[in-house]
Amino acid sequence: MKHIISPTDLTVSELDELLTLAEEIIQNPKKFSEVCRGKKLATLFYEPSTRTRLSFEAAMLNLGGSILGFSSADSSSASKGESVADTIRVISSYADICAIRHPKEGAPLVASNYSSIPVINAGDGGHNHPTQTFTDLLTIKNLKGRLDKLTVGFCGDLKFGRTVHSLINALVRYEDINFVLISPEELRVPAYIREEVLDAHNISYEETRKLEAAMPKLDILYMTRVQKERFFNEEDYIRLKDTYILEEKKMTLAKKDMLVLHPLPRVNEIATEVDDDPRAVYFKQAQFGVYVRMALIMKLLEVENA
Repeated sequence: MKHIISPTDLTVSELDELLTLAEEIIQNPKKFSEVCRGKKLATLFYEPSTRTRLSFEAAMLNLGGSILGFSSADSSSASKGESVADTIRVISSYADICAIRHPKEGAPLVASNYSSIPVINAGDGGHNHPTQTFTDLLTIKNLKGRLDKLTVGFCGDLKFGRTVHSLINALVRYEDINFVLISPEELRVPAYIREEVLDAHNISYEETRKLEAAMPKLDILYMTRVQKERFFNEEDYIRLKDTYILEEKKMTLAKKDMLVLHPLPRVNEIATEVDDDPRAVYFKQAQFGVYVRMALIMKLLEVENA
């Protein structure tokens, strides 16, 4: 039995197989509409989510399976003090596979140690968000045609942004990847990412405060929101929340085939005027999240292709 706690829990070849299956589903979703008939997905969401929870649920329903779960800690026995370990022991007898989101780093790993069904990390604190990473990779591969020879800019909250940390971890395994890390000093990529991931893999990267200077270099611009829920005080959040706003004027500085990704939700870091730019693919990215989660559920449940 396999769990997905980190994006690197899949080898590059396994990841390629996953993305290939997801692209097959994009081409012919009806072909896969019954492959999980009789299977149940449990969604254990200890913190709020729109896209991730609903896309997991849509994925399982699209495969012919069924869903159960909770959407906040307050609506579960966690509010009574039940541990993640005990919860997953119980859920393992109700469902065939589980997706868990938790505000504490490492909680999905703990769950996997006590689970008798596959566990998927749907986001743990500021640590990892592997299925968002698989979604990002599918978006890039499908629209760019490759996952190598890319200059990728990350902009905004690079300190607390688990989607950034996960995607960096995944992309360093491909050839000729360069990063431009755009953030204020207070929201820089954590030292462990720089030292244990970028430096350890001899990855080319630069850090800058200036989005405009970075724009012409980029093949991908990955925008992120400044996450209020990760800050210890509101004053710091208010001071930093509007540091970067992507507007159409800035888009004129970019390559004609640059893609703008965003894990969503956005607040005001991308002006709505950018939505009409064909390079803005964040809503398509959210749609791809359903397909990649369908593929992942199939792989972990070892169901046969239709």
